[in-house]
Amino acid sequence: MIQTRACPFPFQREEIRMGFSTAGGGPSRPQMNVTPLIDVLLVLIIVFMVVVIEQRPTGLQTELPQQPNPKDHTIPPPNRTIVIQIHHAKPGTEHPQVTVNEEAVEWDHLRERLRDIFAIRVERIAYLEADDDIDFQDVADVIAIARIAGVDRVGLLTEDGKHVPVAG
Repeated sequence: MIQTRACPFPFQREEIRMGFSTAGGGPSRPQMNVTPLIDVLLVLIIVFMVVVIEQRPTGLQTELPQQPNPKDHTIPPPNRTIVIQIHHAKPGTEHPQVTVNEEAVEWDHLRERLRDIFAIRVERIAYLEADDDIDFQDVADVIAIARIAGVDRVGLLTEDGKHVPVAG
């Protein structure tokens, strides 16, 4: 028997065993079956991928103008585009001046006028043009009045040509 300072218990050299077993050796320790665990993890990964795809952020829906089909003549195009213009208010008035296709319309009668115009139209689109320093609240009020009057879509017109320097 051999006894060392580190190990006060006596042991014999014949009793020392290695920490691994051989192929034909006696009983082995139970091992964990990881196949079900991997299956669960794969299902979770697929579920998270589906959730992420479903929660894709969406922006505002826009409708781009399309070229008319030259072979389709079932609906005749409207003779005139409806343009609502907002100009500065006259001194002493609360609301700005409004014109519909260059025809002056009182603010209180704007809804009725637009309702009359769009009552016979199939395509209910109006375009809105405002002076540069008009409050946006007035523009939003005209858009709301137009929507109440039956206008489906309201387009905003810009002044592209007024900002370009004229050569001359």
